[in-house]
Amino acid sequence: MSKQFGPEYVRAIAPYQAGKPIAEVAREFGLDEANIVKLASNENPFGVPESSKQAMAAAVAELGRYPDANGFDLKAALSKRYDVPADWITLGNGSNDILEIAAHAFVQSGQSVVYAQYSFAVYALATQGVGARAIVVPARSYGHDLDAMAAAIEPDTRLVFIANPNNPTGTFIPAAEIEAFLDKVPANVVVVLDEAYNEFLAPEQQFESAQWVRKYPNLMVSRTFSKAYGLAGLRVGFAIAQPEATDLMNRIRQPFNVNSLAQAAAIAALNDKQFLEQGARNNAAGYRQLVEAFEELGLEYVPSYGNFVLVRVGQDDGAGARVNLALLKQGVIVRPVGNYGLPQWLRISIGLPQENAIFITALKKALG
Repeated sequence: MSKQFGPEYVRAIAPYQAGKPIAEVAREFGLDEANIVKLASNENPFGVPESSKQAMAAAVAELGRYPDANGFDLKAALSKRYDVPADWITLGNGSNDILEIAAHAFVQSGQSVVYAQYSFAVYALATQGVGARAIVVPARSYGHDLDAMAAAIEPDTRLVFIANPNNPTGTFIPAAEIEAFLDKVPANVVVVLDEAYNEFLAPEQQFESAQWVRKYPNLMVSRTFSKAYGLAGLRVGFAIAQPEATDLMNRIRQPFNVNSLAQAAAIAALNDKQFLEQGARNNAAGYRQLVEAFEELGLEYVPSYGNFVLVRVGQDDGAGARVNLALLKQGVIVRPVGNYGLPQWLRISIGLPQENAIFITALKKALG
């Protein structure tokens, strides 16, 4: 690429690798789209809730108008659900948008950002995108080492990313450990607690981190409607933080970053308790289905608290790519994670029972 355009730190960015779409796999391998199983992108296998479909149908009549730039109704619903003032909420085009806005709002070029090894790829992209320096803290048992992350904070650190549960490894940090970490973080360092998979936690593991924002002015809690709520294609995320932080976020947020259909669908999904409970039951059963198969095959996996499982499919660094290709040829799409430094592993999203069964059969064949 020519070096006459753009700063060096932008040219150094490796673009985000999304999961392969079904249509692309069908074209590449000459398969019927209807027979392809996609377990690559941690999507909800039940798709969009009926409540959201009805809300979007009602909102179609106003598509000739711009969306509500401030998302009044959605913020009101979130304010009620999480018991925080509406002006503590920032809306995003998915939680990816929230993470990138945070980097632009709080970090200057040359300053540092702390995040864990094997954590969400967008943390690195957001850091590079503002010309900041990444401090990547080695993982502990494939998860966050919060003591080491606290110790890694430097005078020029302005942002810390924590994923809980963590993607792509599925690890979970109990509430007490996160609170102890927050007590150590300097007041001028913003901590983004990224809880994209929070709704998949068992009831005894869930805690209302949104209430911690009252105690910690430097805490921002990030959530998404893309996973448990089934709205991945609509791109709706949000952050909860005190007004000083949300004010900065909203100064650089695109004014219409959450479209009208997305806002309507999110309001409906937020209170669709039946849909969430259905997804939680399927996820718990699907997790057991997958890990029992991995144990039968003698495969190492990381115990997961999300809607996916990370599994080691070989001992050599070509294993992940090799098994992934063998699965693709059988019409099963999963997620290779070599770009995370895990070339021997694959991340498997939990699907419907029959989708999980097709994957297990294909995996056995792929492993020979």
